[in-house]
Formats: sequence, C-alpha cells, structure tokens
Amino acid sequence: MKPLRVSEVNNYIKKIFASDILLPEVSIVGEISNLSIHYSSGHIYFNLKDENSKLKCVMFKTYAQTNDIELKDGLKIVAIGNISVYEKDGIYQLYVRKIKKDGIGELYLIFEELKNRLQKEGLFESIHKKPISKYPQKIGIVTSPTGAAIRDIIRIMKRRFPPINVVIYPSQVQGEKAVDQLIEGLNYLDKIDDIDLIILTRGGGSIDELFVFNDERLAREIFSTKKPVISAVGHETDFTISDFVADFRAATPSEAAELATPEINALRREIFELKNSLIKLTFNILERCRIDLEQIQKYLNFYNPKYLIEERRIELDNIIQVITFKMFKKIDETKNRLERQKIKLDLHNPTYVLDQGYAYITDDNGIILTDINSVNIGMNVILNLKNGEIDAEIKSISTRGNIREK
Repeated sequence: MKPLRVSEVNNYIKKIFASDILLPEVSIVGEISNLSIHYSSGHIYFNLKDENSKLKCVMFKTYAQTNDIELKDGLKIVAIGNISVYEKDGIYQLYVRKIKKDGIGELYLIFEELKNRLQKEGLFESIHKKPISKYPQKIGIVTSPTGAAIRDIIRIMKRRFPPINVVIYPSQVQGEKAVDQLIEGLNYLDKIDDIDLIILTRGGGSIDELFVFNDERLAREIFSTKKPVISAVGHETDFTISDFVADFRAATPSEAAELATPEINALRREIFELKNSLIKLTFNILERCRIDLEQIQKYLNFYNPKYLIEERRIELDNIIQVITFKMFKKIDETKNRLERQKIKLDLHNPTYVLDQGYAYITDDNGIILTDINSVNIGMNVILNLKNGEIDAEIKSISTRGNIREK
C-alpha cells in the first residue's frame, strides 16, 4: 500500500471512532484537572482523570451555557458526550455535552460495567437486530398508562397512520416493581401473534429514575423477544442498556411513534406513483407484445405454405416458359437443319438432275452406264427421263472428237 498522508490517517481514525457502537455516546466518571475556561470563546477545556489515566475534554460554548455546575480542579463529575479525534493535532478527546455531579457516579459505574459485559457477550451486535416492519398493523407498547409518553405516542400514531391498532401493557417505569412489570409486558406482547412491533418507552427523568432500563434481566428479555423492539427511554441525550440491546433506539417516545408508523399521505403518494408506474409498465409491455406479434405475423406470412406454394408456382411457370422456349428453339433449329439437309439431299437426288432436262442411261439389266467404254454400237440402252423411259439403240459413239459409227 502506498504511504498515507498524516491527515488521511487522522481522518480514517476519526471515522472509526464515529462508527463505534459506544464512543458516540459515553458517560465517564473522573476528576477535573487543568481546567481552562476561555471567556472570549466560551469554550471549556479540562482533563478528566482517575488514579491510572487521564482524558482530554472540551465543552463548547453551546453546551457550556447550559451547565449549572461550578467547575474546579479536583471536582469529581460524570461527563457525558462523544469521543472523537481532533484531526489537526491527531489526538482523541471527549467532546462533553453534559456534566453531572458524581453523586450518582456509582450508578454510572454499574451501567458501564453491565454495558461492557453485555457488549462482550454480543448482545449489542447488529447481526442480532431484527428488522422493523415498514407497514405494521398492530403495535404493542409497554409503558406507564398515565405518563405523557403514551399520550404523545398515540397522538402521533393516529395522526400519521389512523388505521393502526395499539395494544398497551400498563407498567411502572420506575421503582422496585418496574423491572418485573416491564419484563412481564414484553413477554405478554411477544406472545400475541398479530403484533408486528413492541415499543418499550417512558418520558424523561433523572439517571436514577431511568435506571430500571439498565437492568440486566430486562436487557436479556429484550434480546430474547421474537418481535422487534424499539427502545425509547428519556430524552435524546439519555442512553440506557435497553437502547443498546433493542433492535432500534429512538431518541424520544415521539420519535418512536414516527419510526414505528408510516405516514399515510406519503403512502398514498407512493401508491399513486406505483399505480402510474404500473400503468406505464403495462402499456409498455402491451406495446412490446404488439410489436412482437407483428414480427411474428410477418414471420408466419413469410413462411406460410400458401405463399411458398405461390412462389413455387411462379418458379414452375418460369421453368415451363424456359423449357417451352428452349423446346421450340430446338425444334426450329432442328427444322432449319433438316431444311439444309434436304437441300443437300435434293442437290444429290438424281431426279433433281432429271428435272433440269438431263437423263441417265442404263442397260437392259438396269445398270447405270457412266463410261463410254461400257457401251457398243448397236447396243440397246434405256434413257431414264424425268417422267419416263426411252428405249434406244446406239448408232454411233463419239469420244471427244473421235466418232465410231456402225
């Protein structure tokens, strides 16, 4: 791997811190040291230490203005915030959002010990998180039936999704009996078949009031439920073990109601868009089918036996015409050749010569006489003419000027 720039390394480590399950929201008990209050910017800088280590801390003006605790070196506090990397210097520090006195430090120690133990067991792993139904029909809620949280949840759910059905399991949310009742409520709602989702919730309160939601038995009950569970305990800055082990954490009960229910107007818009998309898709499919059908029709027409027979008939007619032409041509050529042969034969036909006024001579036996030496004076011969014969007797014989006479 090529060498990295210092800023790239610091940025990478900062992203790792931000993606950690615990570091974005942590509560740390310690003693303040090296306190520095910048009155010009309003920011507060200090170290938080115990007997073994120290941690750099910064509290920006926005959060420092809400702090009503007088800070001084040596004061033992609980600092709540997130740990991240200051990229410029490459150091990590606690970005404090809230400071509480250490009067309840023991509760935080119990909280941290249980959180670390359950995390090591894997109860917080995302692989165990069950997905929340996008369109739940019935939602179970475990909470106090008289608190403001349940009123806010029902009001928001009915506004967002009026058809929703809600089953409320009344339970104490603080005090000695709270944990048992919360566990009973989760167990009861988890056995109802048509419940899609369970919300475990209560409104804001102090750390000791919310501490029942840090109970180990309750955490393991949440982990073992078959139905998905949303934990919505306290305000946005309050974190409990229930939040870590639940399938989803809502910052407030109102946010849980929004996360659990779809917004009906948005659903109507989505359905309308899906309807239009379906209509458009249907028309596109029909158009493609029409085009495919036309292509198939053309293909069938092209290979239709009727058209193939017509084409073969045309080809046959053409072949017949060619054969007929060649036949008559051959007949004409043969006729012409016969005519020429006839002329040649006529030229050699003895009758042709006779027609010109000539005759040929035969003896009594019909032998044609062609040589003057084959006749004698007084010999009877026959003159064969065009239309008859003449008997004659040879009176004299002349051989090119020499005359023999009887």
